[in-house]
Amino acid sequence: MKPTRRKDLIIYQKQLITVAMTWIGCFVVFLFAYLLVLAPQNKIKKRVEKELVNSKQEYQFASSATQEETKTLLKKEIDQLQNKVKDFIIDFSDLSNLSFDISRKASEQKITSLSIKNKYSGVSEIPKCQNIGENEIEITFTGSFEQFTSFLSSLERHHPVVFVDEFTLSRTSSDKEGPSLHVNMNVAVFVRKQQ
Repeated sequence: MKPTRRKDLIIYQKQLITVAMTWIGCFVVFLFAYLLVLAPQNKIKKRVEKELVNSKQEYQFASSATQEETKTLLKKEIDQLQNKVKDFIIDFSDLSNLSFDISRKASEQKITSLSIKNKYSGVSEIPKCQNIGENEIEITFTGSFEQFTSFLSSLERHHPVVFVDEFTLSRTSSDKEGPSLHVNMNVAVFVRKQQ
């Protein structure tokens, strides 16, 4: 009886190996089928679903934009944004008035020996910006430290915004009112280019 048991065991092992190899082969075939067919389709399905969501949002926005209330809100928002832009950008036609504004602020602080010069003739280009340029101005004057800080503060509060790029202070000889400073200041403003 022992030899038949051994033969049965060998036959059983062969059948087990055959079934296992069949399952492994099927698994490999299904894995390749998934990777080659189903996985790309899942990616395409997710992309299409995302496009569908975006299209629905655009449709809802477009349908709501036709309503008068929405039009009014959008117009109001555009007006607010344009007013904010005016806080940072000066029109090219108003550029000549900027020197007068700076002179007026300097005279309010009783600053002496004021000199205002444009660094470049016209407006310098800003990379990747079609409608806006930059105008750089060099300001030199003599005054006390308090006058300098007051003038600097008034420049920073100017509308449209004046950006103070850099400044240098050097001490000059003292006069009756105390020590004074020679100030060299570079400022810049954004300018809307002429169309």
